[in-house]
Amino acid sequence: MKVSRKDLIYFIVVSIIYILWVIWLKNYWFFLGLLVVFDIYITKKVNWSFWKRRDGKNSKLVEWIDALIFAVIAVTIINIFLFQNYKIPTGSMEKSLLVGDHLYVSKVAYGPRIPNTPIAFPFTQHTLPLTKKTKSFVEWVKWPYKRLAGFGKIKRDDPVVFNFPAGDTVVIQHQNVSYYQLVRDAAMNFKRLDQHAGKPVKTEQAYYAMGREEVRRQFDIVVRPVDKRDNYIKRCVAVPGDTLQIIRGKVYTNGRPQKEIPGIQYEYYIRVEGPTISSRVLNRMDIYEASMIPGTPHLSAKLTDENVKKIKAFKNVKDVMRIYDDTYNYARSYNYFPSDTNFKWSLDEYGPLYIPAKGATIKLSTDNLPLYERIIDYYEKNDLDIRDGKIYINGVETDKYTFKMDYYWMMGDNRHSSLDSRFWGFVPEDHIIGKPRFVWLSLDNNKTFLKRIRWKRFFMGIK
Repeated sequence: MKVSRKDLIYFIVVSIIYILWVIWLKNYWFFLGLLVVFDIYITKKVNWSFWKRRDGKNSKLVEWIDALIFAVIAVTIINIFLFQNYKIPTGSMEKSLLVGDHLYVSKVAYGPRIPNTPIAFPFTQHTLPLTKKTKSFVEWVKWPYKRLAGFGKIKRDDPVVFNFPAGDTVVIQHQNVSYYQLVRDAAMNFKRLDQHAGKPVKTEQAYYAMGREEVRRQFDIVVRPVDKRDNYIKRCVAVPGDTLQIIRGKVYTNGRPQKEIPGIQYEYYIRVEGPTISSRVLNRMDIYEASMIPGTPHLSAKLTDENVKKIKAFKNVKDVMRIYDDTYNYARSYNYFPSDTNFKWSLDEYGPLYIPAKGATIKLSTDNLPLYERIIDYYEKNDLDIRDGKIYINGVETDKYTFKMDYYWMMGDNRHSSLDSRFWGFVPEDHIIGKPRFVWLSLDNNKTFLKRIRWKRFFMGIK
């Protein structure tokens, strides 16, 4: 058997890369793959590229197919283990990140995950193209959660891309709204109907069960594994072991205020005397979330600290006042985590709340169970039950629980226009995808043609 010097060099280089990959993967059964590498470059007994001839010339079509297969495999491996593109779809992170920003998201920053559903149609998240509900993946092959070694851990104030925790169950007809919010809305409607009819009011659990049945009766429901849930991007404001509290809109962790982040914006009331501020003027300041107060020249708008300073300098502006959501209101606050009337929290007055850390044990009672029941029951796969006011986990009565995973608290920089942890709670470690490093493309949908391109944001680092 003759082996060319070129094939021998290829074999050595590919083998070294493959061995390092297996060591990183920590699944040493994959060392058997070295036999395939050896055959590809040395023995050449099997035609692994069966779609093309090993000897002789192939047609242009076959060459194109070969290039396409190589590209799909290469990009898939890169997306799983190294980095992935992510486009900002909503304004929840404005003004730190803008709608239309395309981000380079590093998978190795926190360590890439091994896919839960490895067999899937390439370059799709959860649904096949040109369909509304056909899954782009199969579930007869499922792998447990495993994360490879990365360069670091999530720190407070890191922007993070992750799978939407409440995206496990999705209403096909309303994919932009959480299934659980739709169920709560239906439950609230049933409660209001009973109140208006003068009927006895049922328990919250009874109304929730009625709401769940109503949503499932009306709509198509799909269930998605962790790695096929929608991707979100928020800022991590609390890490495992922290105690978080929001006071007058200011985030505190372990009693210390969050550092100032220039891009954070809040809702303000702008009191104007004389002519109002035109949308054209506001747009020049990159302010697009603004609306007139009916019957007045006054406005409400989402502003950064820099915006506030500029608007205060306008001659016709008499005052710029911060608007706070700091009063508990059941009709609004029932959608805030944990959606329990014992926790009378609002967007700007929230907590205190302990963020679970792997291995930490907490005292458990029916009072604090609403905060952690989804973790215990769903994320960590325990059989949770409450009987006669007592808590049973896997059939055993208990008053404590030890967490199996780390959890994080994520919030958008657009504090009053962000669907974040204040609505759906903790983000488990197995939902973490990666860290956005820089903007490689940015398009402004409010502009036309070449004006759409935000040239100044190209290759801008993300802080």
